[in-house]
Amino acid sequence: MNTAQLLEDGFGRVVDSVERTLDGLDETQLTYRPTPEANSIAWLVWHLTRVQDDHLADAFDVEQVYTTQGFAQQLGECFPHEPGDTGYGHSAEQVAAVRSPAELLSEYLQAVHAQTVALTADVTDADLDRVVDERWDPPVTLGVRLVSVLDDDLEHAGQAAYLRGILPST
Repeated sequence: MNTAQLLEDGFGRVVDSVERTLDGLDETQLTYRPTPEANSIAWLVWHLTRVQDDHLADAFDVEQVYTTQGFAQQLGECFPHEPGDTGYGHSAEQVAAVRSPAELLSEYLQAVHAQTVALTADVTDADLDRVVDERWDPPVTLGVRLVSVLDDDLEHAGQAAYLRGILPST
C-alpha cells in the first residue's frame, strides 16, 4: 500500500461510516439532539464534509466542491449560513438550524470524497512534508493537515453513529 492508497482507504472509511449512519433517516431523526447544546447528525455530517472540502481545497489550491458544484446554494435553501462557513464555533441555535435531507448530505459527501480521492491520487511520501499553512508555529505540512482532517472526520462520523444508536423510538 502506498501513501495515496492509504489516504483513499482512510477517507473511504469516513464515507462508509456516514452512509451507514444516514441510511433511512428522516429529518426528525437527522436533527435529533439529546440535549439543547448537543450536535445533531445533520450538523455533524454537514460539518465533517465542509471541513474536508475546505481544508483539502486549500491544501491543494483548488476550488471547493461546496461552491463549484452548487451545494452552497442547495444547502443554503435548507438552512441559513454563509458559503464559507464550516461550522467551527457554531452556537446551539446555529446547530439547530442545520436541516437537510439525508440524500443531499450524502450527495455532498460523495462529491467531496471524489475530489479528495482525485487530489490525493498522486500524493507521495515526499509530498507530505510540503508546507500548506504558515499561520501556525510550526507551519502545517500536507501530512499533518491530511491526518488532522481524517481524524476530525472520523471523530464526527463516530459521534453521528452514536447519535443514531440513541435515537428515540417512534
